[in-house]
Amino acid sequence: MIKRDKGVTISQVAAEAGVARSSVSRAFRHPDMLLPETVERIMKAAQALGYVPNHTARALSTGRHGNIALVVPDIANPFFPPLIAATQLEADRSDFCVFLGNTEEKPAQEDKLLGRFAGQVEGLVLASPRLSDERILAHAAQRPLVLINRDIKGIPRVLIDSGSGVRQAAEHLAELGHRKIVYVNGPHTSWSNRERRSALRSAARKLGLEIVALPPIVPTYQSGHRTVDAILETGATAAIAFDDITAQGILAGLAEYNVAVPERFSLIGCDDVLGAVTYPALTSVSNRSAEAGRLAVTLLMEALQSGSIREARYVLETHLVVRNTTGPAPA
Repeated sequence: MIKRDKGVTISQVAAEAGVARSSVSRAFRHPDMLLPETVERIMKAAQALGYVPNHTARALSTGRHGNIALVVPDIANPFFPPLIAATQLEADRSDFCVFLGNTEEKPAQEDKLLGRFAGQVEGLVLASPRLSDERILAHAAQRPLVLINRDIKGIPRVLIDSGSGVRQAAEHLAELGHRKIVYVNGPHTSWSNRERRSALRSAARKLGLEIVALPPIVPTYQSGHRTVDAILETGATAAIAFDDITAQGILAGLAEYNVAVPERFSLIGCDDVLGAVTYPALTSVSNRSAEAGRLAVTLLMEALQSGSIREARYVLETHLVVRNTTGPAPA
């Protein structure tokens, strides 16, 4: 018969370090609650004995998994990796792991992932959701949930106000003499898209600009590339794209038509994730995705520790970053 090693227990680590079992638990989950020298002594004892915390056993005994979930619409969009990294780093500070879900811009997939994660995590961060308010509220009733870039009363949320940057973009183009501007819409279910379009129209009315809005598209390089014919047909001299990925595709399409940027056409992106590395360098609305990720996890941890959800609405302002894709309107 083979004798199975059941592994080192928390009691053995406590005895080796000369502390209580609760101190060992705190050293791994909340080291800030102990003296640094106590934490160091416990960690040395754990390493010497080969102790590894058993998160599965903890979940079974306490009902707490030590996991949260982050769900994003497109993991390949450069806007999200900084948000994902910041979320993971902030969660790790509280000894939580992050399950990552990618919905591929599909509301049904988002709904499915939230349902499946619910039984394995203690809370959820939902970034740029495509679901209806009703479905989001239903999920929030099952598990603590924090939203990024979706404004639903009663759910803690972090909003990146790209509208402020888009208004600056409209003013910038007006100062350069542009009078007709195309807005290349993002997904019709995107809160950020609605805010950007609304801010642009509001600014246009004050500045006397004409806005032509193209139909909603999935924000990809290929989609941006395909919109170039429609953009040029409008006779506009400038465009603002939903995001930098879309703008990059537009830049490539304009180059194929030998439309010089910014001599013959000006272009502005949003989220500033590719602006510094495109050619020409893209004028874009600033990006605060990493800050949004950190703040969302902070709100979620507060909810998990207090056992209650408080009304919280944080707004992060944006601004226009001017580079080389905007210039005076052609005569």
